[in-house]
Amino acid sequence: MTTTDRDSLVKAVLFDLDGTLLDTAPDLGAALNIVCEQYERPAIDAEVFTPIASHGSRGLLKLAFGDNDTHRETELRHAFLSAYKNNIATHTQPYPGVLELLAVLQRKSFKIAIVTNKPERLTHLLLPHFPEFEAIKVVVSGDTLSVAKPSPEPLFHAAEQLGVEPADCIYVGDAERDIEAGRNAGMVTVLAAYGYISNEDQPLRWQADYHIASPLALLELPAIANS
Repeated sequence: MTTTDRDSLVKAVLFDLDGTLLDTAPDLGAALNIVCEQYERPAIDAEVFTPIASHGSRGLLKLAFGDNDTHRETELRHAFLSAYKNNIATHTQPYPGVLELLAVLQRKSFKIAIVTNKPERLTHLLLPHFPEFEAIKVVVSGDTLSVAKPSPEPLFHAAEQLGVEPADCIYVGDAERDIEAGRNAGMVTVLAAYGYISNEDQPLRWQADYHIASPLALLELPAIANS
């Protein structure tokens, strides 16, 4: 089946959260630097932590502490999550165009879901700060199931909750695990190239069906534009 054929079947759009719908890096980085201060480590600049934000607490803590503090991993992660939870939406904002994109998709009757590796308690703490997301009733977090992305199971679960076949879905994300999960689920995959991609990443090797440079560019995909 060609990409064009697959596009014609699309009924739902599934999104990653951090680095795709929301720019959460400023608050994640702030939490990281609180931990750095607590443990007398140098602060990490935004241009350094932002590309790593999609890797969550473990990736950010490794950035600041390396592999030398693995014996304190649980302690450090607890400190990070506590700091982040207390300031989860201080600077976080939807990417420019996201709210308009969601409005257009809803107007065109596409079903919408969020599939993120963010822990459920943090996801449900964050989303209410953005009432524009209230219409998205299907949210699958990193611990909703026993497995997370890159497993396709969270995407299968979201599709089931939406009442659509996985092959009828687009999945949009900014990380390799997003594209891997989407491809393994048989979905049309879209790389949010505006998200958290580091210089060490090789996104062309991830084999996404499409790359978009901004959220609104999703509307130019044939499946969306022609519906």
